[in-house]
Amino acid sequence: MSQKARKLFEALDLNHDGVLTRLEVISALRDKGPTLAATGDLPFWGLGDADASSALFDAADKDGDEVLTFEEFAREVDRRFGWA
Repeated sequence: MSQKARKLFEALDLNHDGVLTRLEVISALRDKGPTLAATGDLPFWGLGDADASSALFDAADKDGDEVLTFEEFAREVDRRFGWA
């Protein structure tokens, strides 16, 4: 799992509980996404609307428990963004 995935996960984990909810992913990407992209922590093409953020969440949530662990999140973003 990449360091970039770890940094992005920590930025999106708004309540710092070690898992991501759909609302956290959507809210954090909306609010922090442009800054994360500007600093190189998220590809500019990785920015999207609420539907795109929700789709990213769904793709990563392989066990369907409606929360993302770091491992689930990292597998998806490393693959999607070419970080692995």
